[in-house]
Amino acid sequence: MKLFLSNADYLRNFEAFLRSFDPAKPSELSIATHKKWINVHPVVLSIVAALAHTVHPSKVTISDVTATSGHYLARMGLFESLGKKSPFKISEHESAGRFIPLTQIRTQKEQTNFITDMIPLLHMNPQQADAIKYMVGELVRNVLEHSRSKYGAFVAAQYYAKTNIVRLGICDTGIGIRQSINQSWPAKTHLKAIKLALTPGITGTTTREGGTEANAGAGLFFIKSMAMVARDYLVIYSGSGLYKLTKRKRTKGLPHLRINPNQDKHSETDKAPIFPGTVVGIDISLEKTNEFTALLAVIREAYTRAVKERRKQHYQQPRFI
Repeated sequence: MKLFLSNADYLRNFEAFLRSFDPAKPSELSIATHKKWINVHPVVLSIVAALAHTVHPSKVTISDVTATSGHYLARMGLFESLGKKSPFKISEHESAGRFIPLTQIRTQKEQTNFITDMIPLLHMNPQQADAIKYMVGELVRNVLEHSRSKYGAFVAAQYYAKTNIVRLGICDTGIGIRQSINQSWPAKTHLKAIKLALTPGITGTTTREGGTEANAGAGLFFIKSMAMVARDYLVIYSGSGLYKLTKRKRTKGLPHLRINPNQDKHSETDKAPIFPGTVVGIDISLEKTNEFTALLAVIREAYTRAVKERRKQHYQQPRFI
């Protein structure tokens, strides 16, 4: 496998990052970097760390990092995650920066500890913290409950004070969304599986519309709704499928939450390089998290409407005896 870390690996340019990803030779991982400047979204780092754990340490290589911004990779724990010695020295005071370094989460206890630790590091107020804690909790829970990855989830985050945005990435190398969804819902392609996962009331744990008491199939729909409110990017990548929620025009009040992910402004492909697992990257503007409570009410209404419509369609289908 080959990856390239550039100077513009943001979610809006995620397709460009994928063009540098070569999944061939899965027993090896080679990482190259931009020579002068590195600027990568936390989701890219989570991808690198997750893939590295599927390869023997001796088969992981990273080119000499000559970029002046290369110390960012050390601060985010990339070299440690790769089992490599960092070429950069990080001063002790730098650890107080507003970022969450790469973290591997394999158990619910580790999930709880991670969420508890990340909020003080990002210096959020309680209302902002509620939104971020829920989002991270849902994403990690999905990995632990559905991915079957023996390595768990790899998570990283960073806060950008100038734009007041938190960028978050989570990745696993499990069975992927399609295999998980196909346990209960037929999805012919990876992209269709992603869209099913974004539809409220759909979960791979049951064929029952609305899910079960333990798993309602609303997690990714909620996270997509948060991105809609913030008018920010959301990327979901699994297998050959890629769904990217793109920028929307600013509107007064909360946006209309669409049940069908096809109706949201987005880009998509089912011809991305095959990824062995699931990737989720999201940007959340903290200026919008004060609408979190109102958003919950809107989501509940949209979720209930979606489940009722799906059940109605189900029972209207002709039955042959």
